[in-house]
Amino acid sequence: MELAGFFVTLGVLFLAGLAADELGRVTRLPRVTLLLLLGMAAGSSGFGLVPDEVAQWFDELSVVALTMVAFLLGGSLSRKNLAAHGRAILSISLSVVFCTIVIVTFGLIAAGLHPGLALVLGAVATATAPAAMTDVIHQSGIENGFTDTLKGIVAIDDAWGLIVFSIVLVLVDQANGWSGVLSGALWDLGGAIVLGAAIGVPASFLTGRLQPGEPLQAEAIGIMFLTAGLALWLEVSFLVAGMTAGALVANFARHHDRAFHEIEHIQWPFMILFFLLAGALLEVETLRLLGWAGVLFLVLRTASRFLGGLIGARFGGAPRREWHWYGPALLPQAGVAVGMALVASQKFPEWAAAIMAFTIASTVVFEIIGPPITMAAIRRISEEG
Repeated sequence: MELAGFFVTLGVLFLAGLAADELGRVTRLPRVTLLLLLGMAAGSSGFGLVPDEVAQWFDELSVVALTMVAFLLGGSLSRKNLAAHGRAILSISLSVVFCTIVIVTFGLIAAGLHPGLALVLGAVATATAPAAMTDVIHQSGIENGFTDTLKGIVAIDDAWGLIVFSIVLVLVDQANGWSGVLSGALWDLGGAIVLGAAIGVPASFLTGRLQPGEPLQAEAIGIMFLTAGLALWLEVSFLVAGMTAGALVANFARHHDRAFHEIEHIQWPFMILFFLLAGALLEVETLRLLGWAGVLFLVLRTASRFLGGLIGARFGGAPRREWHWYGPALLPQAGVAVGMALVASQKFPEWAAAIMAFTIASTVVFEIIGPPITMAAIRRISEEG
């Protein structure tokens, strides 16, 4: 019976994903948001239709889905894209991260929160949702300078956020010294880059030889799973490792027409399960714990994204008509933020309840309203263009 339930649940989830996809075409809503809402309705916050055994798949699914996203985002950091939009990508990503941590931190301090807690929440607020944004861009079917720049920003935005977060942990917890946290951050990011290079460089020359043009599906999936597995084993960031490998293959595999194009062919079934289970695990009840300080946190993060995107786009040389849209497009927030919050909660148990409440509640809000705003920004720029 357990095996039968396993296959029945899989079948229902995939059909629900297909329904959400078709509904997205009719309503022009991002399928990411529809899948999350559907998952919430079926999960513990709704009718409780998702068995606990199925919910336990989420950790493994998230690694697979996010590693796929990481490879595809890394592929967007090609020489061609960086030559055309590299200045804007760097300027906007740094500006958004800087404005987010400054505005959120000082805004919460002014509201009466402990400076250390406010600084930690400011660092957590820098994270975005690479999977949601990548899927929204893909669903839009629009390829222009704005979407190319967005993909580049998302590819490095969370790397900046992880660096800032690591520094913040040191600043807030100076009692344990700089060495421990900094060495952990260097290993997490530096080790991931080394691992990505160790896989990406050979892959760029060896893949795509059996069938000219692009790697075979088995090659692409094998390299992706190898990267994810080694990253988990070495305890480094599988997101950064995947992006590094993807970027190296995209830039050095001259005999490829489209590096890791085969991943795009199989990505959607994994993303269906990922977003449905992510929605099922979201606890809407956490919104009640926020109060006015939580609402302020949402407002401050939104304002910082708008301002950071505007400043970064202006100094990054982006077209003027795009200046006001990068910030709104970067609102989605998901798994990376929750991961940061878990680490911070272990580091500062006295603030654990507040950190998790703020982060999970903001994730619920920004993961639902963020993708439609990203989609609206992409379509607006396309129509104006």
